[in-house]
Amino acid sequence: MQAASLVCSVCGIIMRMIKIAVRGMLPPQFRLKKAEVREAAEFFAERSHARVGHPAWHEVVVHLVDDDVSEEIHRAIMGIDGATDVVTQAYDAIPPEKPGLLGELFVNTDQALRAAPKRKGWTVAKELLLYIAHGMDHLSGADDHEERDYRAMRRRELGWLCDLSQRRR
Repeated sequence: MQAASLVCSVCGIIMRMIKIAVRGMLPPQFRLKKAEVREAAEFFAERSHARVGHPAWHEVVVHLVDDDVSEEIHRAIMGIDGATDVVTQAYDAIPPEKPGLLGELFVNTDQALRAAPKRKGWTVAKELLLYIAHGMDHLSGADDHEERDYRAMRRRELGWLCDLSQRRR
């Protein structure tokens, strides 16, 4: 697992961000490497954490799962039947660990493969990265239960995707 680092655009100081790990199978249709998924997750984690600034984040594991595992996790964590795009789980550190957030994202690759073709000009890779951005947004406390909150999250996440795309050029 690698720790992300970034250079502050204001002061030029190199800051150590959270550790990100990517686990599970990444189907070839995504045309992404796990390292690219990890780098995108680091980028979204930085954006998400910067939005709220607390608590300190230590580690996030991105699990790439299929419909069956997604359904199992969705039921176990949320008490809801059926597969979903991403399930987010945050944990507080257990003493004697330093206070901070540990998180897991369970990202459904099957769902991304089904959903992307329904969006004009959208790739399966972009759909998968949207789920990761959405999960990171939830880790920072964002809520999408109300329509206006959902719209705010979606605008933010699409902005992050755009920023990521421009960064990669």
